[in-house]
Amino acid sequence: MKWHIVPHFLAAASHVTARPLCDDEDGKYTIESSGVKAQFIAYGATLTNLFVKDKNGEDVDVVLGYDDIEYYPEDPGHPVYNSIPGRYVNRIGHGKYTIDNKTYTTELNDGTNTLHSGTNNWSYRTWNVTAKTEDSITFAVQDASNSSLGMLGLVEASVTYSVSNSTWKIRMEASSPDVKTPLMLTQHTYFNLDAYRNPEAVKIWNHTLYMPYSSRYLVADDGALPTGEIATAAAGTLNDFASGPDLPLGHAQADPGFPGNCGGGGACEGYNGYFLIDDAPEDAVVVSLASAFSGIRADLRTDQPGVVVYTCNWMDGTADLKSTQGTEENTKVVRSSCVAIEAQDYVDGINHPEWGRVDKQIAGPGDAYSWESSWTFGLL
Repeated sequence: MKWHIVPHFLAAASHVTARPLCDDEDGKYTIESSGVKAQFIAYGATLTNLFVKDKNGEDVDVVLGYDDIEYYPEDPGHPVYNSIPGRYVNRIGHGKYTIDNKTYTTELNDGTNTLHSGTNNWSYRTWNVTAKTEDSITFAVQDASNSSLGMLGLVEASVTYSVSNSTWKIRMEASSPDVKTPLMLTQHTYFNLDAYRNPEAVKIWNHTLYMPYSSRYLVADDGALPTGEIATAAAGTLNDFASGPDLPLGHAQADPGFPGNCGGGGACEGYNGYFLIDDAPEDAVVVSLASAFSGIRADLRTDQPGVVVYTCNWMDGTADLKSTQGTEENTKVVRSSCVAIEAQDYVDGINHPEWGRVDKQIAGPGDAYSWESSWTFGLL
């Protein structure tokens, strides 16, 4: 996602003061299986570390984050590292939406748009731990009415993370018991499958991305807001990741449109857009991210109708890597060095009735919302 730093970030982060006790000495909750070790904190229901096996049988931490867990609420950039934003993720166009002929106004925190419900979204909240076993953990949050500007009505939500063999599974449930409200969630995961250890390719362009059911995508404007148009990427073109399994994320770097493909006045290289998942069989792998350097392949299954792909253009090289990542030469999160893959419903679908997604993005009173995805890690 594209991030605009605003003063409200610090104010919103300061709302979080409680720190529940954790079962690890380093303040993290750990769940493990034979092929995956995942660690979490309650702030944002955040995944801090995800260890999987590389081609040499060594454990590799494949997601971004911080060693110091106290820095998560302090980072003024707040990149939403591997947490749960909400109650409505991604953009709301021009900070407005309508329910039952009444228009609501939301906080503008991303240019002229609202991003992830504003600067007090769920990734700024300390969630409660309601269940924990060796291989699963459940976090819960109660989001009071108007805690984020224009998001009315209480919402109660939970996320359960579990691991089994080489699979990490995420399941979310939510409800709005009293009123209709926008409700659309995602798990905002940032990957670098090489853990920044590849001396010749610190950027993400050497990773391959295959989305066999995603030739269509939402056309977006310069601020990454969908225009309403749905386009189809022909084989070999800039936004094609459907035509073959071996397309590097940087396959279109020579295309004149690559430097401005994700907006920002031409300053955003690569990707920050929504790809539709069309006609995928039940339980099919809809996204495969892989790296020849580590030999790791990550396969996504989801019940969502599409994914956002963001190639970390706005990382400015000031953030430190975790001690589990990098080399003596690679110590920072630099531009285009990671990829966020976010399964979710259509971006700003609440404002585009022509897509037929409005009823999927408004919940309550009493409607049950659910979201489910899993990542399975293997070798090339």
